[in-house]
Amino acid sequence: MPVSKFKAEIARLLRDNHFIQDFAVLDDGRHGLLRIYLKYHKDRPVIHEVQRVSKPGLRRYVRAREIPRVKNGLGMAILSTPRGVMSDRDARRARVGGELVAVLW
Repeated sequence: MPVSKFKAEIARLLRDNHFIQDFAVLDDGRHGLLRIYLKYHKDRPVIHEVQRVSKPGLRRYVRAREIPRVKNGLGMAILSTPRGVMSDRDARRARVGGELVAVLW
C-alpha cells in the first residue's frame, strides 16, 4: 500500500504489540510502499478482525476514561492522540484521549 507517516506508525504499533511479524517501508521511486508481514499462530492469522471506528464522515473522539476495552484486553484499540498514535493501554496509562481510529482482535 502507499506509505504515509500515519500508516507507518500504525504498523509500528501493531508490531510492538505482536499483532504483525514486521513491516518495511520500500522505495519505489515515487512515494514509497508499505509492506506488512502478517503473523500466524498454528496456521491461523493472529489478527481475526479489524474494525475502523472513526471515518471521514463521522469522527469518534473519546476521553481517557471512555477508551473501550477490546475483548476484555485480548484485543487492541488504536488512538490518534496529541502525543501521537497510541494503543489503548498506553493512552490509559498516559491519561490522554483522542480519536478512536480502529479496534482489532
